[in-house]
Amino acid sequence: MSPSPSRPARKDSNRRGRIILNVGIISGCVLLMSAAIVFMLVNTTVVNADAWNAKGERQLDTILPIQPLRGDILACDGSILATNLNYYDVSIDFRPKRFLIRQYKQALDSLADTLALYFPTRTRAQWHDYLAAPLDKPRSKRSGTYRLARNVPFDMAQRFKQFPFFRRTRNANRTGLKIEPVLRRMYPYGDMAKLSVGRVGWVPGQPAQHGISGLEQALDTLLFGKPGKAKRVMFTNRLANWPIEAPRHGYTVTTTIDITIQDILEHELGQMLVASNADWGTALIMEVKTGDIKAISNLERDSLHPGQYIEAMNRAVLAYEPGSVMKTISMITALEDGYALPVDKTFPIGHSYAYKGDRPIHDTHSPATLPVSRFLEYSSNIGMTKLVAAHFEGNPNGFRKRLEDIGFFERFHTGIARERRPYVPTVTNDRQGHVALSRMTFGYSTMIPPLYTCAMYNAVANDGRFVRPRLVKALRGADGRDSVIPVSYVRDSIMSAANARLLREMLTQVVYGQGGTAKFLRDKTVRIAGKTGTAKIANEARPGEKRDSVVGADGRKRPKNLGYREGHYRVAFCGFYPAEKPKYTCIVVISDPRPPLHGPAVTAGAVLKNTALKLYARGYLDEYPDISENAPADPGRPTLYATFRKDRSLNIHRYIDMDRAAVIEQPGATAPGLVPDVRGLGVREAVVRLEEAGYNVAFDGIGYVTAQNPPGGTKAPAGHRVHLQLQQF
Repeated sequence: MSPSPSRPARKDSNRRGRIILNVGIISGCVLLMSAAIVFMLVNTTVVNADAWNAKGERQLDTILPIQPLRGDILACDGSILATNLNYYDVSIDFRPKRFLIRQYKQALDSLADTLALYFPTRTRAQWHDYLAAPLDKPRSKRSGTYRLARNVPFDMAQRFKQFPFFRRTRNANRTGLKIEPVLRRMYPYGDMAKLSVGRVGWVPGQPAQHGISGLEQALDTLLFGKPGKAKRVMFTNRLANWPIEAPRHGYTVTTTIDITIQDILEHELGQMLVASNADWGTALIMEVKTGDIKAISNLERDSLHPGQYIEAMNRAVLAYEPGSVMKTISMITALEDGYALPVDKTFPIGHSYAYKGDRPIHDTHSPATLPVSRFLEYSSNIGMTKLVAAHFEGNPNGFRKRLEDIGFFERFHTGIARERRPYVPTVTNDRQGHVALSRMTFGYSTMIPPLYTCAMYNAVANDGRFVRPRLVKALRGADGRDSVIPVSYVRDSIMSAANARLLREMLTQVVYGQGGTAKFLRDKTVRIAGKTGTAKIANEARPGEKRDSVVGADGRKRPKNLGYREGHYRVAFCGFYPAEKPKYTCIVVISDPRPPLHGPAVTAGAVLKNTALKLYARGYLDEYPDISENAPADPGRPTLYATFRKDRSLNIHRYIDMDRAAVIEQPGATAPGLVPDVRGLGVREAVVRLEEAGYNVAFDGIGYVTAQNPPGGTKAPAGHRVHLQLQQF
């Protein structure tokens, strides 16, 4: 039976119907979308045109800040202490449509190997898992900045372009490689002078980093500069920022810090803290004539690493009971007011004196009588009480008033953050007030920052001129011009030059006198003058514990004294050198050194002495020692080349035919503890020779060794620094 001829026709008719229906549905959707577009267009451009125009104007009127470049901080010789350097963050953008996903998967193993080699913080397997993790997500949810490395230098950032997969093409849309610059604050000398130079960090509410300590904080306004302004501008295919006011970059600040002196001071202080097992130490070196702070160091025990010390709190500007170094400041007023003159008048001393019937004051080693000129030599508490406290019997606040008159309480504005002023209390005119005054004269019942003590000793060294300590000596603007900050004075004179000379003689006798408390510091190379100081350490409130306050006679609140820690002392030495013609003033304070190395002279004084000797050896005291006496004895027969290897000298004679060249031959093994003679050697052989013998080496010049200090054959302990003078023939 044959099929009905009408069945194909019905099938074609049904197909056409479905097609027409689909076209109708699609056409309807298009019409609906067109209607919605027209509606939104009319709504945007006609009905709500004002609102949209205002929104666009707000976008274009937005003012954005342009951050300035932070200024550099320099040492006194122009060495960089803090600067800005470009580093780079490297990441992968997995979102581009043209990203070579198949090739990326194929290169995972080799890319993981390479990253593990250059960045071993992850193993090869860990890098493989880390690189493969984004592939488990759909492209729309993958990261646009999948971090590979942070803060890498330029050469390392460029090396990424040669890593597997990334070297296939330079087109970032295919490899996703993103290298973004990041400006970082860098400190080439690391922790050296860290607390003085300071650091930067993020401050709440600020869009850029600002100084949070040290000079970075104190001079933040100058270093930071002034932000510029930019506005949003519409270009053909995008919005972009258009500068309308250029930023003013920060000033470059030149400090007074001398890197060599800083290095010497930090090393000596650190060595002494380790040897004495102390809690912390601070030290400061000032130039006498200018008040320039050439070095400042603050070290304290590292709680995470026993036996090590780190830069921490800036204690040079914090206030402590000074101990007997205060006696020099008391003597300044006594000499200038005349009641200490003549200095040969004597006072009965003894070993105990109950002033005003209070608890007796003791002297540990004073004789029965002493002249005023020897009060500091013997560090006599009784002598200072009878001299100064007795003078102010009718007006116990007169002593404080005299300190105020000479500018002792004025802020120095050195540029060191958190600088404190001295605290000397106002007392009542009664027995309690008089007793408090007697303690002030030799360093108790007062709180004085080491910086202020050092500045007063510096005035003694400077013939009475009270120069203001400073840490900044010049500013350089973006135009390259320097603004030099002149030397300034707290007082042009706080004592006569004659009285300053008398006081320098007294301080010299502290070291060289028969009863001097610092006889340990005697040295023929550099004569030191200064004063020892010892103070008990006060108990402090535990962390989180509230400490009661008391109100003094001046109406000011201060923490209640919780007593002193039995057997624990803070020691200090403040002085200047050379004693005959002072060039530098130095103070060293060490907290709680443990026996057997615990006295002020053998700890704080030793740091000052060792620093002075090293400055002398490096020519900082206006001369290089021993250079002339170490020169070759016969200038008519110069050394062309010297060596401990005989084959080298034979080659000179064989090939150059020189019979007048002086030859230094190895005299055999150097005796332990004796410095080898390396004159005439090249620097490499000289350094090896000295380091094998256990010495540190410093040298100036180029060529061959013409002189050395200490001389060859001198007895010196291991670790001592040998300075070499080099010259080309």
